[in-house]
Amino acid sequence: MIVSMTIYIAAVLLANYTATWFIPMPIFGLVSVGTLIFGVTFTQRDRVHRYGRKPVYIMIFIAAIGMVAESLFLGVPWRIIIASFIAIILSETADTEVYHRLLHLSWFQRVTRSNIISIPLDSLLFNLIAFAGVFAPIKLVAIIFGEIVVKFLTGSVAALVRSEPAEPMLAADNES
Repeated sequence: MIVSMTIYIAAVLLANYTATWFIPMPIFGLVSVGTLIFGVTFTQRDRVHRYGRKPVYIMIFIAAIGMVAESLFLGVPWRIIIASFIAIILSETADTEVYHRLLHLSWFQRVTRSNIISIPLDSLLFNLIAFAGVFAPIKLVAIIFGEIVVKFLTGSVAALVRSEPAEPMLAADNES
């Protein structure tokens, strides 16, 4: 659990730090370097789900504290931090609640189905808050679309590379 939590928190912070660094991608136009990193967070969060909701929300809270420190000490723009905070709180909460309703399904099904909700929600919220007025609307739509695709790909690869152990979910998971 600690490894997944650490990877999640580090990925959130690194994604925020690189959120304004864009690289050209065929078809999509631009994709933030942070997006390439952030896609991993969805699967890491899903790994922590096996210990219940409380550790997931603690992990998100620690990441939020790190985001504030990141802005204060590394100069990450507040619009990025605010956008990230709002997007994470709403999309991660939605994902957590969907994931816990799917405990009867296989690991990969839980991850995929919960990500169907959280990835587009995160991409929309983050980009609309962080970049509205910075990019032309058509470019912003292209960035959002590209981010959704890249996050699904990186999240799926992370889920396949290190699949969930075969141990049963904790009994407390169904109650928390």
